[in-house]
This record gives sequence, structure tokens and C-alpha cells, in this order.
Amino acid sequence: MTDAAPIYLVDDDKELLRATKQTLELAGFSVSAFSAASDALAALDADFAGIVVSDIRMPQIDGLELFNRVRHQDADLPVILMTGHGDIPMAVKAIQDGVYDFITKPFPADRLVQSVRRAVEKRRLILENRALRKASEQVRDDLPLIGQTPAMERLRRTLRQIADTDVDVLVTGETGSGKEVVASLLHQWSRRAAGNFVALNCGALPETVIESELFGHEAGAFTGAQKKRVGRIEHASGGTLFLDEIESMPPSTQVQMLRVLEMREVTPLGTNDVRPVDLRVVAAAKIDLGDPKERGSFREDLYYRLNVVTISIPPLRDRRDDIPLLFGYFAERAGNRFKRDVPTASAAVHRHLRDHSWPGNVRELSHFAERFVLGVEQAAGGMVRAAAVEDGPLPLPDRMERYEAGIIRETLDANGGDVRRTIADLGIPRKTFYDKLQRHGIVRADFAQSGGGE
Repeated sequence: MTDAAPIYLVDDDKELLRATKQTLELAGFSVSAFSAASDALAALDADFAGIVVSDIRMPQIDGLELFNRVRHQDADLPVILMTGHGDIPMAVKAIQDGVYDFITKPFPADRLVQSVRRAVEKRRLILENRALRKASEQVRDDLPLIGQTPAMERLRRTLRQIADTDVDVLVTGETGSGKEVVASLLHQWSRRAAGNFVALNCGALPETVIESELFGHEAGAFTGAQKKRVGRIEHASGGTLFLDEIESMPPSTQVQMLRVLEMREVTPLGTNDVRPVDLRVVAAAKIDLGDPKERGSFREDLYYRLNVVTISIPPLRDRRDDIPLLFGYFAERAGNRFKRDVPTASAAVHRHLRDHSWPGNVRELSHFAERFVLGVEQAAGGMVRAAAVEDGPLPLPDRMERYEAGIIRETLDANGGDVRRTIADLGIPRKTFYDKLQRHGIVRADFAQSGGGE
């Protein structure tokens, strides 16, 4: 409500200051009264949500000088000036300079209240537009959330609604759909933005390591623990802890994690010290933890503790109208990165964008756009067949080579560069996998995400 907006009221006449403050408070405003402009200026900050109402004739800093200083701090902050001197030229100049309103004393109470109400509404709209612009800039910078489909609009709206609520969140979505970006945005848009955003991929760490990574340890806690280490949980205190692939967390660690979530405290390995932590937990899973069959050995009580709010990211194939927009963005970004002109997409590229299932989602599309800019777009398995027809028939062995390379690249894309999962999906021995990487000139690191395992 606009009536709850804060008003900074400045007047060196204490009787008039008290009377005007009472008038505005009776109208429902929250008023802070100052008898000196310097005190009001000291209290103003960049996020001030209200307006300033000030007398003009004051010692040291008068109302016009106060307005000039406020304007330099925030040109969109409405300032209403009051004066007991009917100085028309002064009023005209003040309005021309940007003063919101100029009121001559004595004035009816309703005259001031209506002016303040309109100024407060203007300030509210200004701040809302700023917030929308900021959110738009952040969305443009956080690539998986680019999109104009209803699903993406709902996702962005939901994130803004829950970002500052401090509840724990479970994010579900396929590989490459942008779960870490969603977690990062929840952090950036929350009051915890000044704290650490700490990410840990539970599937990339051996069971013998994950406990130490999460909870930390004291020197000598186990063989090889030569010095004290602060765990990810404690490091995230005051900020956000993102646990990716939480379905891969070992059962013993799940028990300890459940206690952290319930008690908001952590006990590092090798000590009995209990340390309080203030953190928000965002967990991500590639499976439906609500389905007992998919959940498997994952603890049901931990699932329900994490499942305060669930965010589901739609796969790219379910928002195909966003693919051309995303591809254009990625291609332009790749052109800037590699200092190359973005080539014109062939019919084969368009067919690939339209028909491919994109199992690696946005990450796969990003890598495809990079290869397209570099001139190696034929490596995409689904597109190579159309490209081969357009470029003239290739010998069967060459077609098979290209097709195999495309499948390996797509599978690496889908698994974020994780070798173990890629080998399992391809169903080939590790040595054969590395031999094929060398033969096709594929660099695994090009597909690895943060924390991706060997």
C-alpha cells in the first residue's frame, strides 16, 4: 500500500514540523521528522522507498540545496518543497529543475496529503521498474532462463516470489537444464546475496571424500588430514548451499545432512564442537525423489525435509519455441568469444534445431552453437545426415565416422563431461572411449561442467 511508504519530513520550525508530521501520519504515512536537512541526508540511502517533503527557508542547508543533493544521489526520488513565502519565480524554477511539487504555506491539509500520495505512487512505480530492469538483466545473463514461452515466464515469476523467503528449495530437471543457474539466481535475488554461494556436486565425489567436503575436519581427524579444513556447509553460513545430484549422496551422509537441515548446526570430523550455521539449502536432483521407485536408497525423511518448495525446470524439447532465441544468443556469444563472424545457418542447421530432441538441454545447445560458429557444426549427430546430403554423398565409412563422433559429443554433452556416466551410456570400455576421443579430436574438458568428474 502506498500509505505505508516512508516520508522524510524536514522543517526547522519544530511546531510546524510536529503539526505536519501529525497530518501525514493521520493520513496513514510513516513519517521520520528532521529539523535539519543534514540529518535527513545522512539517513537517506540508495534503496529509500519513500519521498522527501521539506521546507525551503532553513539555515545552513535550505530546501533547494537539499533537493539538489537528493537529485545527485537519486534523480528519480520525488521531493516536495514547502514555503511560507509566495515566491512564484522560485516555484517555477524549482519545478523546472525537477522538484515534484511546490506548496505555499499556509495550505489545507488535504493539499499536502494528495501531493504526497501522488509522489509516493510515482516512487513505487519507479522502484518497480528498476527491479524489473535488474531482473531482466540478470535473466539475460543467466542463459538457461532465456525464453518467452509460458513455462519460462512462470519459472522466472516463481523464482522472484520465493527468492527472499529463505525456505529450502528442491530443484528438479534433466541434465543441462540449468539447475545450478536457478540456485544461483535464488541466491542473487535474496537477502543472502552478500554471502557465499557454495556449490557441491554430490555425484562427483567419492563417498570417502564427501563427508569431509561437507562437514569439514580438524587436523589429524583421519589419515591425510594434515590441517584443519572448513567444510562447505560452514563456508556457506550467511549464504546459500547448493547440493547438485543430491540423489547420489551416500546414505550415511544423508543422516548427517538431515540433522544439519533440522538443527542448523554442523559438527566437523575429529571434534565434538557443534557450530551453528545460518544457510539456505538448494538441492537439485535429476530424478523424481517423490517416487519411491526412483528414490531408491534416498531417505524419505530427508526428501520431505528438502521438499519445502519444489522448482521444476522444463526440458528444452518442451519449450521448442525458445530454441531459435537461445541458439541466436549462444551463437552471438560464441562469435564474440572466438572473434569470428557468425555464419548463416544452413537448412540442415535449421532442421537440426527443429527436430533434435536435445537430451543435454541448454548446455548441449550452447555447445552446438559454439561448434557452429567454429565451422564444425556437422559434428552434431542428428544434423550430419542432412548435411551430408547437401554437401554431396560421402563414402559410408566417412558417414559412420561422423555419426559416431556426433553420438560421443552428444553423450558427453548430456552428462556434463562426466566420463563414468558417458561410458555407461555408450556401453563401451574405458580404453575404447579414450581411443575414440583421440581419433575424432574430441576434448572431454570442453564438455565438463563445474565439478564434473573424470
